[in-house]
Amino acid sequence: MKESLPIGKESVVSREKWGSRTITLLVSVAVTLSILGIAFLLPVPFIKLAPGPTFNVIGEVDGSPVIQISGTETFPTSGDLDMTTVRESGGPRGGLTFVDAVGSWFDASDALVPRELVYPDDVSGEDVKARNAALFSTSESNSVAAALNYLDLPVQTRVVATAVIVGAPADEVFLPRDEILSIDAVEVASPSDVVEAVQGSRVGTEFTIEIRRMSEDKTVTVVSGENPDAPDKPYLGISVGKLYSAEFDINFTLSDVGGPSAGLMFATGIVDKLTPADLTGGGHVAGTGTITPEGEVGPIGGIRQKLGGASSAGAKLFLMPEQHCAEAQGHIPDGLTVTPVTSLADALKELGHWVAGIAVTSCPATP
Repeated sequence: MKESLPIGKESVVSREKWGSRTITLLVSVAVTLSILGIAFLLPVPFIKLAPGPTFNVIGEVDGSPVIQISGTETFPTSGDLDMTTVRESGGPRGGLTFVDAVGSWFDASDALVPRELVYPDDVSGEDVKARNAALFSTSESNSVAAALNYLDLPVQTRVVATAVIVGAPADEVFLPRDEILSIDAVEVASPSDVVEAVQGSRVGTEFTIEIRRMSEDKTVTVVSGENPDAPDKPYLGISVGKLYSAEFDINFTLSDVGGPSAGLMFATGIVDKLTPADLTGGGHVAGTGTITPEGEVGPIGGIRQKLGGASSAGAKLFLMPEQHCAEAQGHIPDGLTVTPVTSLADALKELGHWVAGIAVTSCPATP
């Protein structure tokens, strides 16, 4: 015999079932949204490159001239000569979220690159920072030589430690820009003298090195260790290079900036301060480019970000290495004239044309 439910009880059971299903659905949706929310906030293995701050190399930062020159005659400057930078987000320990990464896709001035291209797994963040500091120091030094050579002024050359790796045998013994006078009583005339002395000995060799720090000579000892990048090979943990200087004082005051790309603008700024001509004519100029002691301009990274940063800062003329013409195509902000150059002399010539109202060189059209 079929059992019948009391009138109204079937509808009550149905509502209970639907209520249970609704709760389950809502909980599922909430859990899914929570997972998605967490996923959106999790770090991704990319570095975000965006326009960074600009610095007027003939101006001041925090009340100090970016380029300080004393002991010789200098001349007034006007306008702006901006060096441009790239701001990194992500870093060696991550921190760039999925939301940040997606946002960069909608800004033509931003770019995403795999983190391992900037911070390889076998290279620490401290190592990258030290290398960038060494490159920046070399950029400053090369810009001094390039400017002095352009002006036919004497250039003094010293062999120095351009950077010291944290945790290396030379750490806490050497400081960046320590001049290396001799190693094991043998005079040092070039960076290769230091490299050959160290690499020609076994790991664990003690070296007696005479250095000059802040005009004071002193003797230090360093025991070589095993190079973590080349097993069984000795190393001290310093980068050795040439430091160029003038017969008068030229100092740079910027801190917490790394990389080699300020060379062109530093050299241009030095020339501006040492010559009576007003190189900018009171206008706003920006640029980027590595430079050699002979004044040759070379390629850099992040050209699109630097174009965006220059435009945002108000620059009207942008000087850049000619190698970046193709990369810059389609990414030149409105109102910014971009001029490719190959040397400091080339850049100064183009700058003179721009101030005089003469047409400057442009990148060739893309075929």
